[in-house]
Amino acid sequence: AANAAPQRQTPGHLRLVDDLDRPQDGYCIDILGSGQHIRFDMPLSAHNCKPGLYQDEAVVFESGGRIRFPAYDACVTAAGINQSVLAGAALMPRRCGERSPFLEADALQRFIHRADGRVELAGSGLCLTVGEQSGPTFDATHRWRALFMQHCEKAALSHSRWRFVVPAAAK
Repeated sequence: AANAAPQRQTPGHLRLVDDLDRPQDGYCIDILGSGQHIRFDMPLSAHNCKPGLYQDEAVVFESGGRIRFPAYDACVTAAGINQSVLAGAALMPRRCGERSPFLEADALQRFIHRADGRVELAGSGLCLTVGEQSGPTFDATHRWRALFMQHCEKAALSHSRWRFVVPAAAK
């Protein structure tokens, strides 16, 4: 059954169920940058989950289906045109409910956490998916993967099932 994600008041990680090549920490949805250097103009990625809960990985699932980064009042937003999203589209951190030239973000920010663990853009048949390859970040011990929309039935479960986790250090 496809239900909207339950509302989560406590921020946590949206973490890939399968840890892939990061058995020690797994992959979490992440905004590029850190501290004063957060990049809202760059796509979101799947970054190895950092210990504790940093603002660029801390999300809440809202009752309406938004995945919000509370520190920035930014929401996971599928990159689409005129409310349509295509397979392969990136995800961006944009203001929740943003209305600006060429971006009516509301419909591009509504996600359903399905019973199988996949996170689908409501009504699109497209699910949050990570890429096959990983590469080093600015820290040689960290890894990242592309994060994009893929036809749910075409995405490998190992690359498209997510869980909401509040890290022990953040409880």
